Amino acid sequence: MLDNVFLGGRVLAPAYQEARHVTMRRLNDLIAADERVDSVMLPVRDGVTVARRR
Repeated sequence: MLDNVFLGGRVLAPAYQEARHVTMRRLNDLIAADERVDSVMLPVRDGVTVARRR
């Protein structure tokens, strides 16, 4: 489980290029593309990602 994956919505806006925004974007992309896990990103407060091994 990962918490705060939206970073106040800044992760979704390409204009934000601070290291924490870029890192979270990359992590979200890696998890979504990884065929070894099932994942879901929940829009609860500032975002929660739940991933589990297949």
